[in-house]
Formats: sequence, C-alpha cells, structure tokens
Amino acid sequence: MSSIKAVNDNHKDEFPGRWIKSRYSVETKVIGIPYNYGQPKLGVNNGPRRMREYGIVQSISDMGFPVTDLGDISFHDVENDTPVSNVRRPRAIGRSNKLIADKVAEVLEGGSVCLNLGGDHSLAIGSILGQARVQPDFGVIWIDAHADINPPLVSQSGNTHGMPLAFLLHELRDHIPKNIPEFDWIKPCMHASDLAYIGLRDLDPAEKEILDDYNITAFTMYDVMELGLPAVVDAAIKAVSHGWERPIHLSFDIDALDPSVAPSTGTAVPGGLTLREGVYITEKIASTGRLTVMDLVEVNPELGSKADQESTLQAAQEVIGGWFGKRNKKQLVPGYCIPRPE
Repeated sequence: MSSIKAVNDNHKDEFPGRWIKSRYSVETKVIGIPYNYGQPKLGVNNGPRRMREYGIVQSISDMGFPVTDLGDISFHDVENDTPVSNVRRPRAIGRSNKLIADKVAEVLEGGSVCLNLGGDHSLAIGSILGQARVQPDFGVIWIDAHADINPPLVSQSGNTHGMPLAFLLHELRDHIPKNIPEFDWIKPCMHASDLAYIGLRDLDPAEKEILDDYNITAFTMYDVMELGLPAVVDAAIKAVSHGWERPIHLSFDIDALDPSVAPSTGTAVPGGLTLREGVYITEKIASTGRLTVMDLVEVNPELGSKADQESTLQAAQEVIGGWFGKRNKKQLVPGYCIPRPE
C-alpha cells in the first residue's frame, strides 16, 4: 500500500493536460469489429453498429477532434470449425484476428490512433498483435472483471474471450498447444511486466496462480476500495509505461463496470466500477499522452431490457469520451469564441 501511495504522490502532477493540444492534431480512426467467435452468446457482434447509432463516433467529431470511421471488418464463418485443444471455433478466431491485426497496424503506421469497437474480448489477440507490429515497446492496461489469461487446457468453457492474454505473454508460451489451426501466426509479443489489470473480481484458479507466479500488476475491486482509484490507476500506468514514455494499449471490457451501470454484457459480475470511475480511468490514462490504441468490448445490445441496453450504450460512450476529455474542463474546442451581441 505504501508503495502505491508513493506512486500517487510522486507522479500526480507529472502529466496532467499534456495530451489536450497534441490530440487535436492526431486523427482517431475507428474500426468496427463485429466479432463474436470467442463466446457463445449472440448479439455482441452487433455492438459496433449500435454504438455508432448511439452517436459515439459523432460525439468525438463534435468535440473538435479529427476522426474517421473506417467501417467494419468483414468476418466469415468457417464450416466444420470443430474445437481443438479446448479452443472453440479456432479457425474463425485465428483468421479473424489476423484481419484485426492487419487493420490496427495499418492505422498506426499511418500516424493515427486507433479506437476499436467490439465485439468480444478475444479480438484483443489481433488488436494487441497489430500494435506490437508497429510499436513493439508498449504496455497494456486491461480493465475487466476477469483476467482473460487462462491457457486453453485449463479453461472450463473453451471460450477464447477468457484466454487472449495467454496467447500473447512470453511467460505462458509453454502452456499453449501447438496444434491449434490458424493460430500459427500468433506469437507472444509482451511480457508479464508489460501488463496491468484494474477491476478484477472473478478469477479462475489458474489465473490466480499466473498472476502470482509472474508478479503481474493486478488490482481487484478490493484493491480499488482499499487503496483508492487514483493511486491504483497511477500505479498501473507506472507499471507498464516504463518512465511514462511507452505507448499504451487500453483494453476496456464493459463488464468492468457494475451491472447496475452496464447490464447488457455477456458475463456481468456484481460489485464493479461506477461509471464515473470507469471514465476516470480512461481520462487518466489519456492524460499521459501515450494512449494509442483502445478496445471497447463486450457490449451486447441484444441482452436485457431496452433500458438496460440504453444504459450500457451510454456507459460505453462516456468511457470512450474520457479519452477525449469529454467531462474535463481543460478540454476546449479549437477556434471556439464566445459570441458578442451586435
């Protein structure tokens, strides 16, 4: 606790507001990832379309930021996509994530930052590998109720949205089966020290062992309550940024928020972050000026009542808005002048 407090005290004034002017000159490119191969519930593939209809992309433009919507990546089902080594639909997942990686890399190579609208969380395999191709020295902050780091053979469900980080960490290389079709291109691209979690509250036994064995920076909701969210977020940034200068990948699962705020998601867990806390996390990470890729995943607009769906879409919009200072008084619209009476 004392070390986390020290992080907060030492760095709380180091980077506030650095991002504001520079972000107006950097274009955000939005990628829709209507992808649901990593879990069994229908509807999460409609998340990108419904988020756009709710006005998420337009709201970025309205705040004065250059933004281009690149539309959706097209995915195709694979016939006879039988499980292999406890991975369900491996062929579709492998092929789809290759498309995702290519698109994210293309955006970053062009000098833009990337906002990915999902889709289930196994899309992060491609999203992170795409960033690693262009920005190999980077860190990942994973906001989630779940750790999503189960190696395939210990997964109870075989659903890949609970496994993506296991495929990406060098330390877990020996726990990944070699015979998964269409996964041969997927290689570890990060170390345990490049990863930090916030919001955990539903961990499987293997995940607890992995977090402990490799000393991964991981803050549960207990830690958030015990230590305070500002100290937790500062510690997570410090853990992955290596001097506050590395690019940061923010992968935000909407189920990190409490179900009272974001109920329309496939694996909701009580006791999560408030909406204000979720927005603060994005705002604080954005304030480093190093956030270059963000995933917003697991919005399932087909689950729950109409009110549930509306609440979840609003939560997604607010969390993304934090990247652009939507609720921050320091965020000014370029060229705005207060009108004078004639």
